[in-house]
Amino acid sequence: MKLLIKNGHLLDPISKIDRQMDILIENGCIQELGEKLEIEDAIQIDASGKIVCPGFIDLHVHLREPGFEYKEDIASGTRAAAAGGFTTVCCMPNTDPVIDNAAVANFVRERALLSGVIHVLPIGCITRQQEGELLSPMAELVAAGCVGVSDDGKPVMNARIMRNALDYAKMFPLPVMVHCEDENLSWEGQMHEGYYSTLYGLRGIPTLAEETMIARDLMLAEYTGAHLHICHVSTAGSVQLIRAAKQKGVAVTCEVTPHHLTLTDEIVGDYDPDTKVNPPLRSQKHLDALLEGLQDGTIDCIATDHAPHHWEDKDCEYNMAAFGISGLETAVAVLMDRLVRSGKLELAELVRFFTSAPARILGLAPPVLAAGAAADLTIIDPDIEKKVDPKNFYSKGKNNPYKGMHLKGWPWMTIVDGEIIAHDGKIQV
Repeated sequence: MKLLIKNGHLLDPISKIDRQMDILIENGCIQELGEKLEIEDAIQIDASGKIVCPGFIDLHVHLREPGFEYKEDIASGTRAAAAGGFTTVCCMPNTDPVIDNAAVANFVRERALLSGVIHVLPIGCITRQQEGELLSPMAELVAAGCVGVSDDGKPVMNARIMRNALDYAKMFPLPVMVHCEDENLSWEGQMHEGYYSTLYGLRGIPTLAEETMIARDLMLAEYTGAHLHICHVSTAGSVQLIRAAKQKGVAVTCEVTPHHLTLTDEIVGDYDPDTKVNPPLRSQKHLDALLEGLQDGTIDCIATDHAPHHWEDKDCEYNMAAFGISGLETAVAVLMDRLVRSGKLELAELVRFFTSAPARILGLAPPVLAAGAAADLTIIDPDIEKKVDPKNFYSKGKNNPYKGMHLKGWPWMTIVDGEIIAHDGKIQV
């Protein structure tokens, strides 16, 4: 099948294209880029007014399969990702069984080929069973296709184990993707510790719970020389620590989520469990610092930390509810509406944060708009406005704090290996 995308505005940070061009796609690859291309036997797609980008990558997603298919499975999760504009996702290992051996990693990859609609890359565990005591067989995980290791959701509390994990991962090399939280400081916390936690009567999670673990892991990364990747950074102090470490030459990268960039702890006042996430939504001071970190290069990329839950996990009292936000289907629209439209973030930078930046962190060839490259594309309509309605999500998780909000600028088409997977939010396969 031949596809000819006409009149789109191509935007690619790698090939440095930023202008209107046509793209011819055939046999899963980009065949030609040019102006006013005419191919008689090609299916034409009019992308006038649309932004044509390399395929978006989300390096932090919970697909829940195996073990928690009632929350999400690979079929539903990849469809949600495609509807949200993503062509590749990396799935975290806190499944049941966890991804701490080749058998489970191979299951995820094979399941993705059978029931998924986009590319799925597994992340293996740092420690066996995510218990923080014995290292996982990382060589085995790499051979099975894992592109990183993480005990996400569970911090590695033992510094000796963490040091050994960094030393081991350095051999391959693998990014060690850490959830930085001192559980002794965050114990039974429900939201950000500050003015609003006092006002709302909820136990707070102090910024120190994140920052002390980041400080420890940065020192271990400096000592070992390994690649440390810090997940879902949420505080001003964390940004300062990472900025200083980068200036010293420490091999550290980090990510931030759309919700930590656009929502503050004030929203928790409705006691809507969909606002409950770990790390928690912070105050405006921290949001400002996170945005500054994106702008000056301290923060490397954006990732959703998509964490779908069954309705029973959220339809309860706030302190009993599960942590997590189902964010794949709204991430791009939230950032387009709240940051790009307001001028706080350049569109080209948003594209980079979802394409070449995560690819570099994972050691992958970056998606690119160039002849011969794989035809993985994300096309955005910056002018379309929609109301967020989780009932229409492809994800089984409807736990989204943006519900009812009107957002402008949505993914319009997702193309994977030259095939149209999603169009105007609807899956086509």
